[in-house]
Amino acid sequence: MKRYRGYLIDLDGTLFRGTELIPGALSFIEKLAGANIPFLYLTNNSSRPPEQVAEKLRGFGFPAEPDQVYTSALATAQYLKEEMDSPSVFVIGEEGLKRAIREAGICINEEQPEAVVVGIDRQFTYEKMKRACLAIRNGATLIGTNADRALPTEEGLLPGSGSLSIGIAAASGVEPLFIGKPEPIIMKYALEKLGTSPEETLVVGDNLETDILAGIRGGMDTLLVFSGITTHEMANKSRIRATYYLDSLRDWSI
Repeated sequence: MKRYRGYLIDLDGTLFRGTELIPGALSFIEKLAGANIPFLYLTNNSSRPPEQVAEKLRGFGFPAEPDQVYTSALATAQYLKEEMDSPSVFVIGEEGLKRAIREAGICINEEQPEAVVVGIDRQFTYEKMKRACLAIRNGATLIGTNADRALPTEEGLLPGSGSLSIGIAAASGVEPLFIGKPEPIIMKYALEKLGTSPEETLVVGDNLETDILAGIRGGMDTLLVFSGITTHEMANKSRIRATYYLDSLRDWSI
């Protein structure tokens, strides 16, 4: 088995489900930390800033600092700053996304935005959709933090931010540009932060269509764990193939 110098690790469905720790996940992270192998917690969830994500991880017992967390919100803010020259934006999302955009020096402007940015928003309303659609039809670019239609929790699969972006796309007639997994944009930024090359980095996740496809598109090997979205049956039927498959992360040797 190939040894890797860096890891990009999904959270929801891979390390925990909502408030439930997934068996084997803690020992896996402790092995990496004990061997001084660099890793990032890489999540499509844009709702929380890195400090809160790290705090939640530490609550489960994981070693986690804010600098080890990279979110779709951070990647979206980085993209807006580097590729769109910091446009004014209308944001549909929660504090993690809004804070990332503000800290990147980008103006949040609800009146005449140059871009509409959509993340998970548990206070989503028809009014927000209306304002987004009007802005898009007036020329604003539609950007989604990620295309995840479902979010694994202890309650089951709940609507993800991708479902909001897709709804706005249907209403406005404009397809969104997605930043998070499985798009290569977030993987490029995450690798830059981690400091490893694609060839020496392993992507770990529970979702073939986001985590694993993101790794493939980024030129990285992948490990699919059957603890979240993807079942054995789904994996057998899918054209997307991971490099490795495991029922539990406790069985992975670094």
